[in-house]
Parts: sequence; C-alpha cells; structure tokens
Amino acid sequence: MSQIGNAIATRDEGPAAQIEVYRDEYAALVPSHVNADQWVRLAVGAIRGDEKLVEAAGNDIGLFLREMKTAARLGLEPGTEQFYLTPRKSKAHGGRPVIKGIVGYQGIVELIYRAGAASTVIVEAVRANDTFRYVPGRDNRPVHEIDWFGADRGPLVGVYAYAVMKDGAVSKVVVLNRARVMELKAKSDSKNSPYSPWNTNEEAMWLKSGVRQLAKWVPTSAEFRRDQLLAHTDTADGVIASASAPPLPPQSAALDDLDPDDDGPLDGELLDD
Repeated sequence: MSQIGNAIATRDEGPAAQIEVYRDEYAALVPSHVNADQWVRLAVGAIRGDEKLVEAAGNDIGLFLREMKTAARLGLEPGTEQFYLTPRKSKAHGGRPVIKGIVGYQGIVELIYRAGAASTVIVEAVRANDTFRYVPGRDNRPVHEIDWFGADRGPLVGVYAYAVMKDGAVSKVVVLNRARVMELKAKSDSKNSPYSPWNTNEEAMWLKSGVRQLAKWVPTSAEFRRDQLLAHTDTADGVIASASAPPLPPQSAALDDLDPDDDGPLDGELLDD
C-alpha cells in the first residue's frame, strides 16, 4: 500500500506531463497536415529544456496549456522561432512569471506558405550600410544590395516584406522604417522583459513586424484554397478557371485573433519587468 501511495505522491504533475495528459485534445486541434505525435513531442521537449519556462508554466498550468492550444491551432512548433514561449510577470500571480506565447516571423511565413497562394515569401532586414531602393508605383519589388563580406552592415534601419504569388503577381510590398518598428515595439507589453524576443532576438522581431503587416495582404489560412476553388469553378462543366484572381484586399484570418499586432497582455494582467 505504501508503495502505491509513494507512486501517487511522486507522479509527475509538471507542465510537460500535462501536455501528455491532454495529448488527444492537442491532436484534435492541430491542422491535418501536422503530425500530432511529433507536435506533442516537440511541445514536451520545449518545456522540459528550460527551467525558467518550467517554473513560469507551473505558476499557472491552465494558462500555459491555453497558450499551447494557440500553437496547436496554428500548427506551429512551440519553443522555436515559429512560436516563442516566454516567461512574463503577472499581476494576478503576485508578480510571479507565467507563460506567454508569441508567434514568430517564421511562424507567419509558414502560415503564408501553407495557405497555398504564395510561391515565395521575402522578408529582410535593412541595415545602415546596405543599399535599398524602392519607389511604389514604379518598382515591382525592392532592390536590396548587401555587402556580405563587409566588416559591418551597421545598425538596423528598416524591414520589408512581400510575396510572389503562384500566378507570378507580386503582392503589396510592405516597408517599415525604424520609427514604425519602434511604434510596434512600444505597443508590446513584453518589450522590457529580458526573456522577450525583442531583447533576445531583436532582428527576428523586426522581421516579424514586416511579415505581420504583410499577412494582412496575403492569405494565411488554408481555407483560401477552398474559397478560390469555389470562386473559380465553371458551374457549367465543373472545370476550374485558369484566369488569375484580382489582387487581394486586406485579409482577416485566425492569426488576427490568435496573434494581435501588439502582442498585448493576456486578460490585461501581464506587467513590464
């Protein structure tokens, strides 16, 4: 009996174990193209590999599991540049850290490719010593020249992003200067956290700022393919039309709900460090 009692007492109730407990629920959430077992293994590995994440997740297991649900719904890999896991101080938890999930630029690029409309996604940071030329209405896309072997490209001054669609058209070109990126950073309540990607991987967050704005102009949901098929089906003979679709207007998708532009606070309770 004592052995059974000890087994119960020592049962792993930590964040990684809780992911395993809800394995079936996560498997039902991930998109069909994602291997559910592999996703769960990556999620478990992400939380087990960092003591600070384990501590923060343990302060509110329910919140942590909800953030992981966001990653599952989007089909992104948690604990990577697709979907960051960051400890954040919480007023509701007496200033102790909890887990906040942040979609990274690689995650948004993955969603754009997955939607099936784009053949190429370009997102690049521009530094002071680079050469950058782009005139809207004249240039089809930016010209960005980099001295790859130079000693110093200089500080970050801007970022741009665009997609080449499968019909050969170029999407809207998004160009953000330093001032605009800083405006977006200022809206983020994670900006002062030492664990925020704004501080651990600044260039990646500049890239996210660019591609996040691009995501308003190109599809990020696989539902786009279904909608396009319906829109381009000849009802007389069932043949899909080959004509190119008109340029897309600004899009709204699940990404808007699951990843607000400003990576703002959860339930208004997260604090700057």
